[in-house]
Amino acid sequence: QVQLVESGGGLVQPGGSLRLSCAASGFTLNYYNIGWFRQAPGKEREGVSCISSSDGSTYYADSVKGRFTISRDNAKNTAYLQMNSLKVGDTAVYYCAAVWRPPWVQDPCSMGVRYDYWGQGTQVTVSS
Repeated sequence: QVQLVESGGGLVQPGGSLRLSCAASGFTLNYYNIGWFRQAPGKEREGVSCISSSDGSTYYADSVKGRFTISRDNAKNTAYLQMNSLKVGDTAVYYCAAVWRPPWVQDPCSMGVRYDYWGQGTQVTVSS
């Protein structure tokens, strides 16, 4: 069964940190670009960050640049989103997603493509 499962969300104070994990099962994450998205109540889903399968190149939305770091561990079939200096405005449900882009295609990641697989989301709440 193909599945992406996020974990690591929770309640944190402003300025704090969280590390989200995205574990894949039923398929090999090596062949996929990975994206992290978020959706806050009453707002549209927003692309946060992505990482390519070929050279590990990354993209960050301006709102998180310098604070969030995306990474992947193909041996563990898992991707991560390290979130530092969290702000109240980062509060949202965070989703990871994967799109088929084998390394030989050498396609940089993009938030604007149609992703093949999605996780169920994990809640991140930043509040004092």
